[in-house]
Amino acid sequence: MTVSTTIPDRAVDAAAMAGSVTHDLSPFGLFLHADMVGKLVILMLVIASVWCWAIIFDKIRTLKATKRRADKFEEAFWSGEPLDKLYERVRQSRPDPILKTFLSGMEEWRLGMSDNKASGTDNLGTNLQQRIERNMSVTIGREMEKLERSMTFLANVGSAAPFIGLFGTVWGIMRSFTAIAGAKNASLAVVAPGIAEALFATAIGLVAAIPAVIAYNKFSSDLNRYNDRLENFATEFSAILGRHLSARAKG
Repeated sequence: MTVSTTIPDRAVDAAAMAGSVTHDLSPFGLFLHADMVGKLVILMLVIASVWCWAIIFDKIRTLKATKRRADKFEEAFWSGEPLDKLYERVRQSRPDPILKTFLSGMEEWRLGMSDNKASGTDNLGTNLQQRIERNMSVTIGREMEKLERSMTFLANVGSAAPFIGLFGTVWGIMRSFTAIAGAKNASLAVVAPGIAEALFATAIGLVAAIPAVIAYNKFSSDLNRYNDRLENFATEFSAILGRHLSARAKG
């Protein structure tokens, strides 16, 4: 009789304990129940995610505007308008990578022509064209460096955020098992909240990392194409100036 009454009593006590333990499993509740290390991990990942999205929106806007202005300038460049006239018209325009590439080439051209008014030899033409190409190459590198700003942050978040979240999960699971051992109760109602708090850090890490990785790959592809576009323009522009130099030498 003693055993038969004790077992139901224990079952009732366990059920009552499980029903009495209430936990807020919402994201905010999980954050509040985390310890200091867990909160620091979650805050770090949330801040990184917000900053990534700020970079993403800024890059989308910047690259879209840059491509639009490049299309507009190339249309004017290939319209047949004289280069000197185009230079005077656009040099006070809003700064733009392809525009700055054109201006750097034209400024070197005009400087070379002004310094060597009476010279038109092949040697002079070769030296001047090399200076023009080098000047445009430096400009392209400088402008691409500006466009690629913050890309390293996206790459770092994309690669490191899952591991930071995993650290928070491991720490939370260790803390949960320690609490379970102290309470000497391994019922699901006791285990589940601590595990949920631990896994929440991994979830936040993935939320930060996935958009960062996708955005980094997309922007890297776009920037590579734009860099190729600038280099192709510089090559074509240099060829045009080379033909002008050859014409001056023959004249």
